[in-house]
Amino acid sequence: MMSSTVTSPGIHPPMRIASLEAPQSWPPTIPFSQPEPESDDGNENELLSVSWNQDYGCFAVGTSNGFRIFNCDSFKETFRRDLRSGGFGIVEMLFRSNILALVGGETNIQYPPNKVIIWDDHQSRCIAEFSFKFNVRGVKLRQDRIVIVLENRIYVHDFKDLKLLHQMETISNPKGLCCLSHHSNTFVMACPGLRRGEIRIEHFGLNVTKQINAHDSRISCMSLTLDGLLLATASSKGTLIRIFNTMDGLCDASSNVSGSVASSTMAALAYFGFDLRVLFDLRS
Repeated sequence: MMSSTVTSPGIHPPMRIASLEAPQSWPPTIPFSQPEPESDDGNENELLSVSWNQDYGCFAVGTSNGFRIFNCDSFKETFRRDLRSGGFGIVEMLFRSNILALVGGETNIQYPPNKVIIWDDHQSRCIAEFSFKFNVRGVKLRQDRIVIVLENRIYVHDFKDLKLLHQMETISNPKGLCCLSHHSNTFVMACPGLRRGEIRIEHFGLNVTKQINAHDSRISCMSLTLDGLLLATASSKGTLIRIFNTMDGLCDASSNVSGSVASSTMAALAYFGFDLRVLFDLRS
């Protein structure tokens, strides 16, 4: 399914990287603390994606004209990149480093949606590239891994040499659902299984795989704690949040939510990865 991979020897983020030559794709980088001026081309800037960084201190916004990075505390735009060739449907940060994973939007003539670009914003250039036969649905980064999600398959690559380490099939996953732990001493990944409502949990360091029948309907969102020990899930119905122990697969808690809380289930699960109290507060 993967058609080609362009690699750069010795990649190890977020260090300074040299080797892969790629044409500069937009104007030279400016300091992260200074946002670029608003584009004056008069085109409407459409929101395409929003994603947190790994410690929830920043978030990235993909737009039809490029992308923007925001700091949460205090809230401010830290920098942006505007393109004339189109925007990005996926923008994934690596903590607060200069390394980003980018996937072009449907109208991006330079970066198509079936290609993942690993971008070093300090050097203003592409340092690695992954091309696929089908569109990329999601990308997740750790300090040591790149995880690329297609609609029916997930690829796990080493970040240092870009070698393919693992691949697995999933049920149709158009949202690109996948989540990772981010403690350096553990690597846990959760993703949809092969059946509706099923979640697959990989403890890569322990070489252990767990299958959890989490919901009767399709999974709509999921989030791991930073250490990967607990997983929160919600189904497409949006009225039930469940919390599972990833080691034994047992359900530790279940919360019924409704009304305005149900509509913000995705946000609640995002914060769950940072603070367990958010989900348990929903039970009261």
